[in-house]
Amino acid sequence: MNVTVPEPLWRHVPVRLDVERWATRRTRKRVLVVVHTVVAGQRLLDAIRLLEGDIRVQTFFTQAPDVFSNGVADFLEQLGGLVLPWGQAVQTTFDLALAASYGGLHELHAPVVVLPHGAGHNKVTPARQKGRTVSPRGVYGLSRQRLVRDGTVVPESIVLAHHEELTRLGHECPEAVQVAEVVGDPCFDRITASLSSRALYRAALGVGAGQNLVLVCSTWGADSLLGQGWELLERMVEELPADEYRIAALLHPHIWNAHGDWQVRAWLAGMARAGLVLVSPYADWTGAVVAADYVVGDHGSVSLYGAMTGVPVLMAGGPDADVDPGSPLAELMSFAPRLRGDKPLYHQLRRSAATCGAHRYERVAARITSEPGQFHRKMRALLYRKLRLRPLRRRTTTEPARLPLVVRYDAPGSVTAPW
Repeated sequence: MNVTVPEPLWRHVPVRLDVERWATRRTRKRVLVVVHTVVAGQRLLDAIRLLEGDIRVQTFFTQAPDVFSNGVADFLEQLGGLVLPWGQAVQTTFDLALAASYGGLHELHAPVVVLPHGAGHNKVTPARQKGRTVSPRGVYGLSRQRLVRDGTVVPESIVLAHHEELTRLGHECPEAVQVAEVVGDPCFDRITASLSSRALYRAALGVGAGQNLVLVCSTWGADSLLGQGWELLERMVEELPADEYRIAALLHPHIWNAHGDWQVRAWLAGMARAGLVLVSPYADWTGAVVAADYVVGDHGSVSLYGAMTGVPVLMAGGPDADVDPGSPLAELMSFAPRLRGDKPLYHQLRRSAATCGAHRYERVAARITSEPGQFHRKMRALLYRKLRLRPLRRRTTTEPARLPLVVRYDAPGSVTAPW
């Protein structure tokens, strides 16, 4: 039996035509933030915060339909944004819409700016219909199947992090190149701004003097680190001496939202009691990357960001994951050592530190963005240009990452909310 979850009630203020009668402040522009998933919402915050302090702009939020929409309603509630149900959002006119995914964007009555929700564009995804492939494989975020509807490019602007992506976009969807803008990457900039405060992030994760922090990062799906090798995480907690190593797990929000927060905490409760630190997916995660001495990852974006800091990056998960061969992530996976299940983990970590080729990591990191330190300035200029407003006079700087939060396990056999 299919259960239809009712949408929230439609909002009248400040949307209705006679808004001047009801609203306290009359604004000139209306911006809609389209949140498909928690990950997309987190990335969009980097953009909409650039409008802070501008009383000419009213910002609205809406939850767009997506298979990973679990958790979005809670995300928006905690944010405190003015949320319109999707049915109302697609029947309302806005001056600008921001999104970091693609579903339903053609239904909006607004020029749409689309941002990536990870480190560039690395994944290859075919379009499927009831288990059947119905179109060729394309790079997610660059392919025609995502960007074009009825022969027309849907986004008003496609935000890219690197000029290299313009070339890849030209191969995938030539007609979209004219609306693409290279702006930079906010996570890259935030990690760079945080490197000098590394000790603070290590302390927040409970890393003691003389300890090495191993950050285990898993994206979602069957080919991910967690999907392929749950026992790898268990072995790390069991094999690595606690006086030398602190193990922290950073799991993609889709894992939490697909299985439920309680379930993920319950699955990991035994390892947590043995010393595993579980990083909250609902806070800034970039500080955990800065704190790490080793990054053990898969084909997710965090592995790529890990290459920025110069520490060894080791690979796990499916070796044949759907990664674009021309992407920086594919380059990282071509030389980063893979953890082997038939060898002691301790010696593999030590060997990776001794053989870490810094120049290779630097080359990969340079492919994440061609505009280091420029995201805030360039993205702000893009927003105001599309809104046709003169920007406020204010200095735009990249703030360091906030301290990471960890999941609390208050007593043996119990798990509690980590935030």
